[in-house]
Amino acid sequence: MSLSQTTNMSNTYSVMMIKSFLIWTFTLAVCLLVVGFPLVVLMATVGCLLSVVLQSVMPVSAVLLVAGGLIMFNVLAVVVAAGVLTAKGVHPSEIKWLSWLHGEEEEMQKSIYAACPLTCEVKS
Repeated sequence: MSLSQTTNMSNTYSVMMIKSFLIWTFTLAVCLLVVGFPLVVLMATVGCLLSVVLQSVMPVSAVLLVAGGLIMFNVLAVVVAAGVLTAKGVHPSEIKWLSWLHGEEEEMQKSIYAACPLTCEVKS
């Protein structure tokens, strides 16, 4: 009986860690694309200049090498950051600014329409 409970507990924990890692990977990739757009533009500019410089050294694969290196760097950064956050035990539901990920709404203020003071109190 205790063996089945221990196996179930470790199985649940590993599923929770995998789920947390996948959620962090998705969240960090989206944040990199949306919020980090200036960083992506800067990397693309540096990549273009680097491929022009490398074109004289290795004319066949300079663009492929630079583009592959930049993509691999971005993917590696997202995976390593997700791994570190998962290893530290930080779950995405604990982060306040990730409420959009869980479907929770932050109510800023209630909408008041211009006609409401005139019509809301009228009872016919």
